[in-house]
Amino acid sequence: MMRTSHALLLRLIHDPQYDLSAVRVEYLDRGAPGDRSAFSGEEIIKIEQGFVEISSDLETKFIPIHRLRGIFYQEEALWRKGAPVE
Repeated sequence: MMRTSHALLLRLIHDPQYDLSAVRVEYLDRGAPGDRSAFSGEEIIKIEQGFVEISSDLETKFIPIHRLRGIFYQEEALWRKGAPVE
């Protein structure tokens, strides 16, 4: 199990055993329904120390790592902010 969301995302992107189309990341998005939005692994352009860059519709978005709330692979939770995943 990975310790941080940043390390887990890097593994999901670079490890060929994972299919990016099966990755979903939820993040805090004030103003969105339930203050949550999500993006798929295929939308990730790059991951930096403090943010994830994604392509969204016709624009590029920068999502701060601290806003990530959950990382899922094939709908199974791999990481949730503030909660251990078993």
